[in-house]
Amino acid sequence: MIKQNNLLIFILTVGVFGILNTELGVIGVLPFMAERFQVSISQAGLLVSLFALVVAISAPTMPLLFSGIDRKKVMLLVLGIFITGNIVSILATNFTIALIARVVPAFFHPIYCSLAFTVAAASVGPEEAPKAVAKVFVGVSAGMVIGVPVSNFIAGAASLEMAMVFFAVVNVIAFVATFFFVPSMPVKERLSYGEQLSVLKKTMTWISIIAVILMNGAVFGVFSYLAKYLETITKLSLNTISIVLLVYGLANILGSIIAGRLLTRNAMKTVVAFPFVLGAVYVVLFMTGQFAAPMALITLAWGILGGIGGNINQYWIATAAPEAPDFANGLFLTAANLGMTMGTMVCGFFISGIGIKYVVLGGLMFSLLSIVSIFIRVYMCSPRKTSFVMSDMVETGTKLR
Repeated sequence: MIKQNNLLIFILTVGVFGILNTELGVIGVLPFMAERFQVSISQAGLLVSLFALVVAISAPTMPLLFSGIDRKKVMLLVLGIFITGNIVSILATNFTIALIARVVPAFFHPIYCSLAFTVAAASVGPEEAPKAVAKVFVGVSAGMVIGVPVSNFIAGAASLEMAMVFFAVVNVIAFVATFFFVPSMPVKERLSYGEQLSVLKKTMTWISIIAVILMNGAVFGVFSYLAKYLETITKLSLNTISIVLLVYGLANILGSIIAGRLLTRNAMKTVVAFPFVLGAVYVVLFMTGQFAAPMALITLAWGILGGIGGNINQYWIATAAPEAPDFANGLFLTAANLGMTMGTMVCGFFISGIGIKYVVLGGLMFSLLSIVSIFIRVYMCSPRKTSFVMSDMVETGTKLR
């Protein structure tokens, strides 16, 4: 049983990697896409921004609509749609067709990711659920860090078409593995749409959504401008910047692994400590960002925190609505994408107003606000309303039910 569960989680991780790879790997080939379709780089950017927008919009509804169907069939359906989208992208000679080939799979993106988190958590005991979800998050982190440089390298060394083939191959591998090695997973206790939507009546759910938006905004608001910061403030060369960004991504994967252990041992303490530690990293970054060596160490620590933060975000919403796990994971995806959008926008205002060095202030602002929202929820969970409860996932889920 343990071997079967490990294989299932591994396949889910590969599947999530394939989907995130398709979503974000295009960033690495945007210049090639612009050249191929004779459009500006900003127009080519629609291949990324529209995908993210569709994910944010569809995340609460699509997992809900497919929540009663055999999970293996749903996973195969989503992976099949992504494979088809990849093939159309390879053959497309028109930018509009390429854009449609991106947008259609984006509607199904939240279904697979939400399902992956739910199935991983359900495959083990409640106390081990955070660790199982963290393993799936490794696929998310790998998709973010590996997809961009690999697709860029393949497009430069071979061709844009071969880079797109890379996206398709990963999804095909996940499809074949799911077909042959994942057992049928019919939904035994199907929740009605009304029962799942009822979690939106809980104050706890909305407080948790706000916290996730703020925590993700704190991380990605600053990270979105890291390359520019390294170029302008730290004054690193382009090659060195690429290496630093790779370090951040690899550290992100490490953070996902660490998060599983932290959330299993003491979830509440991990969540409460996160914005404080992130804020401390930003203060050090602001004070020493002009020096290369400290900046490299800061990026390493920051990347680890980013990986931990992603797991915390999923945990925070999943435990706020444990009675509707698929819908809760959809809400997590929406909140995470909204946080990324809001963080990037607000930190952009700081840059426009007072300069790139002060982008950190935007991250600190989001961190401070997230502390308030986290403390409100922890206070609401406290039986005596006088002290913060430091409990594991099982205890938290019981209180929230």
